[in-house]
Amino acid sequence: MKKITKILIITAITVITTNTTIMGQPTETQPVKPAIQETTPTYPEVNALDMVASPSKYLNKTVTVKGKFDKFSTLGLDYAPAMRSSEDYITFLIQRPDITDHNIPLSEMKIFLKRTEAEKHIDLNPGDEIEFSGRVFSNALGDVWMDSERFTVLTQKSKNENSQKAPLTK
Repeated sequence: MKKITKILIITAITVITTNTTIMGQPTETQPVKPAIQETTPTYPEVNALDMVASPSKYLNKTVTVKGKFDKFSTLGLDYAPAMRSSEDYITFLIQRPDITDHNIPLSEMKIFLKRTEAEKHIDLNPGDEIEFSGRVFSNALGDVWMDSERFTVLTQKSKNENSQKAPLTK
């Protein structure tokens, strides 16, 4: 009996140290699969007018939009069905791209920006070109409601270009 016990112990030690198999089963553990890496969302560029024409098509999608800044606003803030608090967010509007002879905001698109980010761009003027990316989180009232996660100023008009005051006459 002692001889069989010694043989079993020696066999077990040999199996463990040489990574051999017992009855076809590997003795070493399977390698651990790498952790699932989080993927960065993609933001395909879309046309703002296409979005307002079919808001449900873009619901829960991430997108990038280029446009001309119109103004910061409180439009849509604190509206319960698509809640974004006025304490934390500000809305900004872009100009309708289909009207070029005067400025009309695309009010069917409610775009929310965190106030801390908006404060960095307080000097924007109507007509400045911007690009923003984010996720459409609601289509309440048949409109596009979007959180802007990335906000970039592409071009800014000079103060003189934005000023359209009539010259002073004496």
